[in-house]
Amino acid sequence: MHSRPAAGAALALLSAVTFATSGTFARSLIEGGWSPGSAVIARVGVAALVLAIPALLSLRGRWQVLRSNATAIGLFGLLGVALAQVCFFNAVRYLPVGVALLLEYLGIILVVGWMWLRHGHRPRRLTVAGSVAALAGLAFVLDLAGTADFHPVGVLWGLGAAFGLAGYFVLAGRVDPRLPSVAMASGGMAVGAALLLLVGVTGLLPLHATFGEVTFAGQRTSWLLPIAGLSLVAAVIAYLAGIAGTRILGPRLSSFVGLTEVLFAVLIAWLILDELPTGWQLFGGTLIIAGVALVRLDELRGSPSASTPVGPEPALALDGR
Repeated sequence: MHSRPAAGAALALLSAVTFATSGTFARSLIEGGWSPGSAVIARVGVAALVLAIPALLSLRGRWQVLRSNATAIGLFGLLGVALAQVCFFNAVRYLPVGVALLLEYLGIILVVGWMWLRHGHRPRRLTVAGSVAALAGLAFVLDLAGTADFHPVGVLWGLGAAFGLAGYFVLAGRVDPRLPSVAMASGGMAVGAALLLLVGVTGLLPLHATFGEVTFAGQRTSWLLPIAGLSLVAAVIAYLAGIAGTRILGPRLSSFVGLTEVLFAVLIAWLILDELPTGWQLFGGTLIIAGVALVRLDELRGSPSASTPVGPEPALALDGR
C-alpha cells in the first residue's frame, strides 16, 4: 500500500513531463511550414483515434451516459481542445515555450474572477494573495522593462489559451462523474479536431502542412517524428498517465504535481531548442507558479462550492498544451 502514493506521484510526473513536450514538438512543425491549426488537428485527431478503444471499453456499453454528456464533451472540445491548443500553438510562434505556457496557466486565475463576478464566490485571502502574485509575475514574464523581445501578438494568443483553459476549468466542475475521463478526452479531442477542420474549410483558419523534413533538436528529420511526439507522447501517454496518477493521488494533489509541467517545458525547450527565458521572466514564472499553488492550496482548505472548480480528474483540465 505504501508504494501506491509513490506510483501515483511517478505517473503524475510522467504526465507533466509528456504534456510539457507539446510546445517543443509543435515548434518544429510550425517552423517547418505547418500552420498551428494543422498541428493541433494532427495531434488531437490521432490521439482521439488511439484513445477511442480504451474509451469504448471504459463506457462498457453505457451509451446513455455518453449521450447525456454530449454538451459537456462538445464544450470541452471547443474550449479545452480547439481554442486553448490553437491559441497556445500560435503563441509559441512568437514567444518562448515556457512563457507561452505560463500565460496559459493564468486561466486558473481567470476562473477566480469569473466565480466572484458570476456566482458571488468572494475569494479568500490566500486566493487573493495567489492571484496578486500571479499577476505580478505576469509583468515580469512579459518583461515590461524591455530586456527581451516583446511580441504583443504572441501575448494575445497566450491569453487566448488562458481563456480556453479557464473555460474548461469552469466546465470541469459540472462533469458527470459517471463519464470516464478517457471517454471525455477522446470524445473532446474528436470534437475539437472536427470543429477545427470545419473552420478551416471555411477559410477562417489557415490550414497548411508540409510533408518533408523538419528540424528537431538541431537535426533534420521526418515530419512524422514531431507528429508522433505530439499525438502519442504529449497526448495519449500524457492523458493516460495523468488519469492513472489522479486515481491514486486524488485530484487535488495531482493538480499540484501538474504545476511542474511549466518547469519541465522550460527545461525541454532549453535542451532541445536552446531556448531559455530571461532571468526576469524566470522570476516572474516563479511568481505565477507560486500564485497558482496558493490558489490550489486555498481550494484544499475551503469548501468546494467556494473554490475554483476542478474536475474529477484535472489531467483533462491541464491539456491546453
